[in-house]
Amino acid sequence: MTFRWLGVTRLGVKKGVQQNGLKRGLLTPKCNAKNKDKHQRGSEMEKLRVNGQRLWDSLMEMGEIGGTEKGGCNRLAATDLDKQARDLFCDWCKATGCDIAIDKFGNIFAKRPGLNNDLPAVATGSHLDTQPTGGKFDGVFGVLSGVEVLRTLHENNITTPTPIEVSVWTNEEGSRFQPAMQGSGVYVGRFDLQKELDKTDVNGLRLGDELARIGYLGEEELGSRNIGAFFEAHIEQGPILEDEEKAIGVVRLGQGIRWYNVEVQGRESHSGTTPMHLRKDAMVAAGKIVTEIEALANRYENGLGTVGFMQVYPNSRNTIPGNIKFSADLRNPNPEVLATMHEEFVAFCEGVAKDRDLDISVDNFWYFAPVEFNASDDVKAATEKLGYSHMDIYAGAGHDACYMADLVPSGMIFTPCENGISHNEIEYSSPEQCEAGANVLLHTMLTASHRIAEAAGAPTEESEEEIA
Repeated sequence: MTFRWLGVTRLGVKKGVQQNGLKRGLLTPKCNAKNKDKHQRGSEMEKLRVNGQRLWDSLMEMGEIGGTEKGGCNRLAATDLDKQARDLFCDWCKATGCDIAIDKFGNIFAKRPGLNNDLPAVATGSHLDTQPTGGKFDGVFGVLSGVEVLRTLHENNITTPTPIEVSVWTNEEGSRFQPAMQGSGVYVGRFDLQKELDKTDVNGLRLGDELARIGYLGEEELGSRNIGAFFEAHIEQGPILEDEEKAIGVVRLGQGIRWYNVEVQGRESHSGTTPMHLRKDAMVAAGKIVTEIEALANRYENGLGTVGFMQVYPNSRNTIPGNIKFSADLRNPNPEVLATMHEEFVAFCEGVAKDRDLDISVDNFWYFAPVEFNASDDVKAATEKLGYSHMDIYAGAGHDACYMADLVPSGMIFTPCENGISHNEIEYSSPEQCEAGANVLLHTMLTASHRIAEAAGAPTEESEEEIA
């Protein structure tokens, strides 16, 4: 009997809102008369809203790329469909006056200039890749909410104190290539660039080669963007907001995650001729571990445990399984609790190996530390200003904003999704819910842009001469 532990080092509203006819401006709209006071301009800016119908139409148009019969999306990272989605995003952003940059891992950045372009930008973004049986909203809502912010600023001729930037992160889902949140993880330095570019899919195709093939392997250095704050709008992917009848979730914490590959090595033998006491049944041992994962999660507040993948060898009904490979996923927003869950899990597997005289390998190949979002108050202030119902919440899934929190103050905006269903073709968030989230994103970014400029002693609006 042997037990092998492989550790990991941590690198780590109403549909179709009409526009308000705001004239040219800078964070506050410009006026035609020189003597128009700041209070009036600020009042007009507070009335600014996104175009909910346009946002919805964009979500549906993007959803046609890789659309499935059940109404979802199958648009894996670095595929031809991913290229189509990226191309459409870039076209939409260019139409709002943005410059496009692509870094060495294929992350896209669309930058709209501001008054003080040497100051850090206020950024938002998410991902366009989906699960094989994914929906139209996971990640995509965050990207297109950012596009809608750009369009709203552009059509109202508003120049913000700092630049505004929208990003598309490569392979957030971790479906075709692993791990998840790969693009943002490489960007902030959690993962090594070359190692991640060399990752292959199930067909042996290399990620770096696939990004080059679709024209999205750029030259910009990783981590080189001048960003002062990052916000991500996202569907909740859970049932809490819907159950509590809240329009917006102000995300305070990001869930800590540990992913494991577990392998149980027993011995294949005939199911009809091998006595029970002489068996080395890998399936029984795996079953005990799977059951413990559920029990472990239930022992701790906010604990979660999942086994979502399993391979059985030789996978024959009259042969005792000799080898089982399966995944394990443990989560908790409290770092100390997650560490305890990890220790108990490893110890349990070691005990099963000893008791049943089997070889068990536990590889904790990915650790995502719990995150505190330091810009959550910006989200809450915007939500309250707009009059949406809201509650504090934590992110149960990993998100690109969680990695961006390593570098800059970050925050997340959650909107409800029907029945809490995500990673599913029937995933749904209503037009009104999407519009509300995008409005909160718009005003959160405007406030952050104003604050960054003020902190730097830079002007937040143009002079009277420039306004004239």
